Amino acid sequence: MTDLLLLVVTGLGLGALYFLAASGLSLIYGLMGVLNFAHGAFMMAGSYAGWWTMTSLLPSSMAVAARLAVAVAVAIVVGALVGFLVEVVLIRPLYRHHIQQVLVTVGLSLASVAAAQGIWGADPKPLPKPEWMSQTTELFGARVPNDRFVFILVAVALFLGLLALLHLTQLGLVIRAGVENRTMVEALGINVRRTFTIVFSIGGAAAGLAGLLYSQYSGTVSPAQGGSLLIYAFIVVVIGGMGSLPGTAVAAVAVGLVQQLANYYAASGVGDLSVVLLLALVLLLRPSAMKGALA
Repeated sequence: MTDLLLLVVTGLGLGALYFLAASGLSLIYGLMGVLNFAHGAFMMAGSYAGWWTMTSLLPSSMAVAARLAVAVAVAIVVGALVGFLVEVVLIRPLYRHHIQQVLVTVGLSLASVAAAQGIWGADPKPLPKPEWMSQTTELFGARVPNDRFVFILVAVALFLGLLALLHLTQLGLVIRAGVENRTMVEALGINVRRTFTIVFSIGGAAAGLAGLLYSQYSGTVSPAQGGSLLIYAFIVVVIGGMGSLPGTAVAAVAVGLVQQLANYYAASGVGDLSVVLLLALVLLLRPSAMKGALA
């Protein structure tokens, strides 16, 4: 029973990371119809910005937790800035050209990895971790790593924040109205293009946050990290329904739990296979899950 509880909580923590990675992807696709394969580059930018902040920008005498807090803010800002620039320079001229969107974002993803390797090298860089997050807390007899609680709390806060933004604010109303009937909204004098830029920036900010927290999970920063996390983000988005934020949250939890349970009760590495099988099962039972992505 103790082992099962530990697996469930750690699985929820892993699912929280997947939701953080997939939320921006789901938001951008659901509201703008852009299948952003460069999302991994956004996460990588956030992780490296956080690493540079913690190891070079701030003094080593400063508490690691305080440096991490500053690094989180920097990662969010950098992710938002990268998202803003990508939308304005590359995506905006291609809103009606989906194939070109895919080619451009895939190219940007490959170029960003090559650029990171050229600047910082291909070897992983160690990232400082607050002592409390490295420790464990006893929960009904199970020793649960404290960082899993942090990931879960941040994911829940992001989920509630995005829902509140979309359903309780004027900006959210404009976003949803612009998706439904852009021409009518523009006729009312509202700049939908600027609103979509804001959405892309929010997605980039979420990706930057996800990249840094995933680096805390793994303990290192590397150029390929964003790409590996992007794979799970896409799986979560497809399973949850393209563009559905609540569906993405449920799918992220399911993927995290399946992966952890399979790795423990079957064999190490089987968890990844189980996630792929779960994706295949969803596509067999609900083929419409990929229709939006291929439209």
